[in-house]
This record gives sequence, C-alpha cells and structure tokens, in this order.
Amino acid sequence: MTENILEMRSITKRFPGVVALKDVSLSVDEGEIHAICGENGAGKSTLMKVLSGVEPAGSYEGEIHFRGRPVSFADINDSEAEGIVIIHQELALVPHLSIAENIFLGNEQARGGVISWHETNARAAELMARVGLHEKPVTPVGQLGVGKQQLVEIAKALSKNVTLLILDEPTAALNDDDSEHLLGLIRTLRDESGVTSIIISHKLGEIAAVADATTVIRDGSTIETIDMRVPAEERHTLVPRIIRGMVGRDIDSLYPERSAEIGEEILRIEDWHVGHPTQAGRTVVDGASLSVRAGEVVGIAGLMGAGRTELAMSVFGRSYGRDISGRAHVHGKEVQLRTVADAIDAGIAYVSEDRKQYGLNLIQDIRTNVTASGLKKILNGFWLNGNEEIAVAERYRSSLNIKTPTVMATVGKLSGGNQQKVVLSKWLYTEPDLLILDEPTRGVDVGAKFEIYTIINELAEAGKAIIVISSELPEVMGLADRIYTLSAGRITGEVAAQDATQEHLMELMTMERE
Repeated sequence: MTENILEMRSITKRFPGVVALKDVSLSVDEGEIHAICGENGAGKSTLMKVLSGVEPAGSYEGEIHFRGRPVSFADINDSEAEGIVIIHQELALVPHLSIAENIFLGNEQARGGVISWHETNARAAELMARVGLHEKPVTPVGQLGVGKQQLVEIAKALSKNVTLLILDEPTAALNDDDSEHLLGLIRTLRDESGVTSIIISHKLGEIAAVADATTVIRDGSTIETIDMRVPAEERHTLVPRIIRGMVGRDIDSLYPERSAEIGEEILRIEDWHVGHPTQAGRTVVDGASLSVRAGEVVGIAGLMGAGRTELAMSVFGRSYGRDISGRAHVHGKEVQLRTVADAIDAGIAYVSEDRKQYGLNLIQDIRTNVTASGLKKILNGFWLNGNEEIAVAERYRSSLNIKTPTVMATVGKLSGGNQQKVVLSKWLYTEPDLLILDEPTRGVDVGAKFEIYTIINELAEAGKAIIVISSELPEVMGLADRIYTLSAGRITGEVAAQDATQEHLMELMTMERE
C-alpha cells in the first residue's frame, strides 16, 4: 500500500481583512503526481507557500506532516533541507549568469572557500542531461527560452536532492512542444527517481493527462480530491467534475455561443514586413496580409517564435521592430501607424500577452490603470477630474465583473483573471474599433476564462473587430470566425472556423519556408 509522503491538516491562513485558507487539508502519496486546481484567488499558491516555508511556521494554523513526522519551516531553506523544493511561476533565475551558476546559486561547489568551476560545470552537465537540456553549462540563462529556463529550475531542484517538487503553473508560458517535454520529464522523475510532484495548473487537459490525483480548492477551502488513476481514454470525463468543483456550478460549454453578424472591413494590412529590432538583416514578419471586419473574431495561430506578437505589436504603432514596411487600411482608408498614439487615434487597441510588464502598473490602483490610456477624456484643461475617473473605473468594475470591493484596490493584489479584466477595461475606455488580444487568458482559471470569452463575444456583437492570438488551438477554434496561421513570420493559411481541425492548423503552423 502506498504511503503518504505529505499531510497538511486543517491549514488556516489569514491576511489583514482576508481569510486566504480555511481549514484546508491535503494528502499526497509518495511517488505520485498530485495536481491542485482552483480559480484564481482560491488559495492554491498560498497553500504551497505555507508548505515551502515562504509563509513561515507561526503565521498560520494547522499542522504539516512530512514523511510521517510533524515539521515546521521558518523559511524556504528549512523546507529545502527536507527535500521540498518549490518552483514559482515567476522563475527565480539570474539572466546574466550561466546555467551552471544558476543551478548552484547559494549552493556553490567550493573547496576551502574557493569555487571549483570544473566541478560546478561538470555537475551541472550531469543534471542538465537528466532534464534533457543540451546547452553548454556556461551558456547565460538569458539566452534560453522560457521552456529551457523551466528545465534549469528543475535541474536546480535536483541539485538539492529533491523528494517533493512543487511547480506553480509550470506550463503557463510554454508552447505545446515545451509543455509536453516538461510534463514528460515530471513523469520520468516519478517513474525513475521516485520524485513526488505537486502541480498547480489551469490547463485541465494537461492535468487529465499527467496527474495521479487532483485536489480542488474553492474560496480557500478544500472541495474534494479526485483519483485520476483511471484508463487513459476515461480521464477526459473527469474534467467536468474538476470544473464543477472549481467554480461551484456546471459549465456546459467552455466557449459561449455567439451568432456572428459580420459588417464592414475595419482593418486590412498588406505585404507587411518587420525587421528584428537588434539583429540587422533578420526578418520576423515576412509579407503578411490579413483583414478583420466589424463583428468578427479573427484568430492568429502559430508556434512560439512564429511572429504572432511581433506582427501585432508592429501594427500597434510600431511598438516592435524596425524597417517596418507595408500598407495598413482602417475603414478602407490608408493610414500611417508610426506611433502608439497614431494607432489609438485610428481606433486600434492592443492587450499585451505580458499584462504585468506591459499592460498594468501593478503598484497603482484599479482607477488609475483603467483610465491610463484615455486620460485626455477626463482632463479639464490641465486638471484631472477625479470624480469622473472613479466613475469610469466603477462602470468597468461593474460591467466586466472585476471582483474587488473598491476601484481603489491595488492592481498587483488582484487575481490573474481580474488583472486581465482591468487591462481590457483600460483599452475599452479608448473606445476602439479593433481590439487585438494577445494570449488573453494566459494564467487564468477556467471560470475567469469563460467570463473573458463572454466579454469578447459581447464586444463582437457590439460591432467591434477582434483579433485573438493564442497558443491554445482549442481556444482559437472556440472563439474565432476565421483563423490565420503563421510560420516563420509568414502567413501560411486562412481557414474558416467551421473547417478548422487541430491537425490541419498544426500542419499549416509547421510549414517550412520555401
């Protein structure tokens, strides 16, 4: 009989004015992959911070038992000494240091106070081989993609003799290939090394594929733990049960229905070329042409590095790239989109895939963020109309169902789904005719996704033109009326949604340059 490696009993965690966890219990068997699911703000990450010592003993109520004995951790060093290692969604790597230096940062391979670089690089190479990372140990981490940086974090965990590995949204920023490789590695660590893993994820398809058990948390409380050890062909049938536990209701369809009424052409770009901003002679968008009409949702699908974001940002006032050429027409008239202000004046808005870096001011309140792109609308001469600013923010808080008691709340303290709604509010306030949404549901739970999908449909029904860029093919297919595929900066296909299959889209997305 499999023994528990971890038991968390009746964990309650309070912050000022908020009970984040209420009598939560979690049991994890040794050598299993255990998923934790819940909406944004449900308490998943807080529970793992309690386990890993980020929230120290004494700051919460309840007990933690690890390998059959009670433990209490004053900090993360205490938990790592027991073999519990957490990899946060925001990776803790130093980009200018090498892979080897990052793996052993704080755990330097030294003799007599002097670092042995030969031993550092040799041990790093062994760990890198275990996780399938084939770069040189001296390669700066900043030169790696996000998928490979995740592997560096896992190699770092292995260097600490990990027995319980905690991964918080490990595939949120990864493409399908990198996600599949990472999940395969977690399985290998379980099967070959006996490493127990806890995964927090919003990607329920991945959970169904990899998890041995899933615990659902809602509003800071444990709802249930589901045994996922069923035949592979039956695992997908457990997803509706997980969703029901997460949101407290059935969601009959992940994508709300919309009856499209397509109107006039809003945007058309022709023969669009974009050069890399720092590498002279490198083309990242090569002769792209596309159009989108009022009331239409157009999807753009492509693998990581295909040029999706580069295309969107270059159209949005040349905010990416150099040596940009091509023609842009808005409402049938050719326009020059030389700056972001030009794009906004032309009725174009762009919601970045990285809301924390480019979309929001995390230390400011909701009110300030919502009105940031349309300040001239609430200016009286040189003075800002504060009452109008609050009224605008309150209007969007209500209409987009931003879950917060006041628009004076700091944006950085909101859940991912609510932050995304603030970004949408910010650009909707500019009253655009065209809204470009780049990965609009990245890091967002299934309940908040449905709300965002509903907002997108309502905007389209109101006559807005929408472009949706997404790494998740089911999302593109579920939202769009037409889909363009990108490969190596070129548009390789245009497919009506009713004719689209994942296999056909992937074929177009992987077409090689002629």
